[in-house]
Amino acid sequence: IGRRSMGDAFRALVLDQKDKKVTVEFRNLTTDDLPDGDVLVRVKWSTLNYKDGMILNGLGRLVRTYPHVPGVDFSGEVVSSSDARYKPGDEVVLTGWRVGEAHWGGYGQMARVKADWLVPLPEGLDAAQAMSIGTAGFTSMLAVMALEEQGISPKQDGEVLVTGAAGGVGSVAVSILSALGYRVAASTGRAETHAYLRELGATTIIDRNELTDTSKPLLAERWIGAIDSVGSTTLAHVLSEMKYHGVVAACGLAGGADLPGTVIPFLLRGVRLIGIDSVMCPYATRIRAWERLAKELPIGQLNAATTKVSLRDVVPWGEKILEGQIKGRLLIDVQDC
Repeated sequence: IGRRSMGDAFRALVLDQKDKKVTVEFRNLTTDDLPDGDVLVRVKWSTLNYKDGMILNGLGRLVRTYPHVPGVDFSGEVVSSSDARYKPGDEVVLTGWRVGEAHWGGYGQMARVKADWLVPLPEGLDAAQAMSIGTAGFTSMLAVMALEEQGISPKQDGEVLVTGAAGGVGSVAVSILSALGYRVAASTGRAETHAYLRELGATTIIDRNELTDTSKPLLAERWIGAIDSVGSTTLAHVLSEMKYHGVVAACGLAGGADLPGTVIPFLLRGVRLIGIDSVMCPYATRIRAWERLAKELPIGQLNAATTKVSLRDVVPWGEKILEGQIKGRLLIDVQDC
């Protein structure tokens, strides 16, 4: 970074490492500084996810090579492309493929990526709405699709549980499930979010402290399905409360990667645990998920649950998301830095 260049200039938030400590600063770069790729994109919007908060604070060794531009997703407009699928002016969305971790991401006003990582902006959404959905909403839809593929439907007698419901993944999951006709139980540890979750469509509010008992492999049957974005002891407890042939879509590790449970829920109740990977997601599935989000997600609810933040203010917001102070979605205006 910083070499003499003839490329177009832009601003970016850049992480670097000095004496094993991560530093964060805004820099003036040019497109010649960007890593290789097929498509050059003018980034308009990105988001702030829990993983972004970790990266901005140098946690979890998610970034291995510095300097680095973080931001795990973005939407914007194609500037140039060597791939016939995309032409200048096309609006595109990117989630996954370790962008913002192993490859420079969305916290710069320009990005260059492989064409296979992008999808066209789906009809019915603008670039800002797409990033209000972002990686979190995309992950939520993948989780809902996984429940459906395993036979869970609104016609069944029972509720679908969403853990971490006030967060990005949880908020969108509650909205989607409710819009599809499911009865939704939302778990949260924050009393001030109860009214917000009911507005999103939750029929029941569960205190997260009710989901901590891991002393018994089976508890009373409660849930036909669950979307878990917490993991660890919460996931272990949820597995013990699933109804016969219940399905859990697990998509987060905020509580840790350990699973202090047993095989008994799987053997005696036929519970199915489906892992949701929004990173290495096949292109056809990615397209289908975005098309469904454009058609089925109550966009008015999403707008009400979204806070818009300037990129120049993203660092303190990253600290807030790690402290659990954020509800809903954080939309980052990348051009405002």
